[in-house]
Amino acid sequence: MAKIGSKHTSGWKATISVAMANYIEAGSIIAAASSLTLWQSFLKLDSLAIGLLSALSANAFAAAVGALIGGYLCDKYGRKFIYTYDLLAYMLGVFIIAVSFNFPMLLIGTIITGIAVGAGVPASWTYIAEEAPSDKRAAHVGTAQLAWSCGPAITFILAVLLSPLGLLGSRIIFIILLIIAFITWYIRQGLSESTIWKEQKALEEQDPQVDKLSKSTLKELFRLKVNRQALFLLIGIYLFWNLTAGAMGYFMPYIYQNVGGLSGEQANLLQAFLWILTVLTTFFVFMKLGDKYSRRFLFGLGAVMGIAAWLILTFSTMGWFSLFAFVILWGSAAGFGAQAFYGLWASELFPTKYRAGAQGFMYFLVRFGIAIWSFVLPLIMDTLGFKTAGIVMIVFLAIHCIIGILLAPNTQGKTLEEIEEERFGTETTIKNQDLTITGESID
Repeated sequence: MAKIGSKHTSGWKATISVAMANYIEAGSIIAAASSLTLWQSFLKLDSLAIGLLSALSANAFAAAVGALIGGYLCDKYGRKFIYTYDLLAYMLGVFIIAVSFNFPMLLIGTIITGIAVGAGVPASWTYIAEEAPSDKRAAHVGTAQLAWSCGPAITFILAVLLSPLGLLGSRIIFIILLIIAFITWYIRQGLSESTIWKEQKALEEQDPQVDKLSKSTLKELFRLKVNRQALFLLIGIYLFWNLTAGAMGYFMPYIYQNVGGLSGEQANLLQAFLWILTVLTTFFVFMKLGDKYSRRFLFGLGAVMGIAAWLILTFSTMGWFSLFAFVILWGSAAGFGAQAFYGLWASELFPTKYRAGAQGFMYFLVRFGIAIWSFVLPLIMDTLGFKTAGIVMIVFLAIHCIIGILLAPNTQGKTLEEIEEERFGTETTIKNQDLTITGESID
């Protein structure tokens, strides 16, 4: 094991190994979602317990806390630092879930897994964007979205294949995730540190004033107008899209079965088909076209398709025609929707010294919002019905669509250094701003 550090992982191999954070996160969410009714039956869980599992999962609050911690550590100690430890915690969490025999064990494993997942996601988007060529940044960042999409597609297929085993099949899926996590962790040990991050740290060491400014990044995150604008855009598109998509990721099989009357196998197959479509459009639309054509147009097209999907699901009878129409529209749109563009823009719009920390903070807010919504959603469906919940989902999607289309940035083809200088000026300019402005907002 001492020889791990001697190997070197670079290029697309490095991108893929880092992007696997998204595969593992999505796989964890879907593994939990596809087994929700099985755990409910085995442990005799009520809607309150179901809501608690969802709210404290890798889909919500636990991931939020992990992202907040991981983003800070990623900026302070380096992108590589996260990759040394996050998957060790993840492996512990999924192992506890796999061997759970009561609700406390299941909940503890869920929380540990969620924290580990959250810590790794800001680091993955940041590292990929920093190491990607400027003319292929969408293609490289899209690898994370591709991995995210493959996770559910593969996990749902496994859920169908292992369904005859009941809850044992779900436990096997978590063991498979543990094995994948170990392989990924091993490969990542050969990653080099982000070049841009090392240059930033060298600058801080050479100039005491720059080092002093770098320690008040949270204050600067809110004080600078360009940061406030970026926060509004990114939180706006990712939070409101995720209030729908995040709930779908955890509850859609539950909705198919309890509202649509599908069997567990039918629900999982339908979701597998949805995610296969997402894999295809991630590759052929976002990764192939995101560096060449209008990102505003691509984002808007995906957003409108998502709204159309939920209009069909909410206001039509939940039969096979409407279900397939929903799956085709939503599954296709998700490949080049808010999450793909969030991962791209979040890495482009903040300076290196707090790029991961800003993402961790935003991810915290988004996942915290999902935690609250995931806790409330089962109660809404039980008391007010699915149509009411669907209308709320459509409103969320409409808000994210408007914000994204109006505020989409023009960063295509530019290096991260060029974008940073264009938005913030040179390091000297930022330093002078901070030395001459005390206690006032920079408008």
